Amino acid sequence: MRVYVPLTLSWLARLHKAGEAGPAPLTAYAVTPALREWYLSGNEEELEYAALSRAAQASLRLLAMDPTAARRRVVVAADVPDRTAVADPDRALDAEALGEVRLTEPVPLAKIAAVHVDAPDAAADIAVAADAVGAADLGDDDARFTVDGAADHELLWYAVQEIDGLV
Repeated sequence: MRVYVPLTLSWLARLHKAGEAGPAPLTAYAVTPALREWYLSGNEEELEYAALSRAAQASLRLLAMDPTAARRRVVVAADVPDRTAVADPDRALDAEALGEVRLTEPVPLAKIAAVHVDAPDAAADIAVAADAVGAADLGDDDARFTVDGAADHELLWYAVQEIDGLV
């Protein structure tokens, strides 16, 4: 199963050094039955993009919790055994948890297919969006607009061999 693990650049550096993302459990995003049901008209590629987008939103939340992290969203795409990606049935229909899975094992570097990262020139907008997450969660419409604006920046694709240059 292809999963998308939200990280920050500092977490990516630790993953690179340790040779794995972990320890488990890890939150990731994947094409789950609930995500499929939500996006009824999407083909497989569109569903994968939706899961990647959900992980990018989660990465923004990680940035909001860590003011010292570089202001660029990071998502690692990895292929893991289906048995290690478990969706919480109690949250399956929760719009905030669409596509969310818990990984029961660390993700070895060898299982990572690609890394998706914001371009350096997106950092200022991502910083503003990360700062607005709390207010958006409390219902501030202007803050929600700012947070949603982070999605205007497409994540760039990097090969696993390029992690060294990213961190």
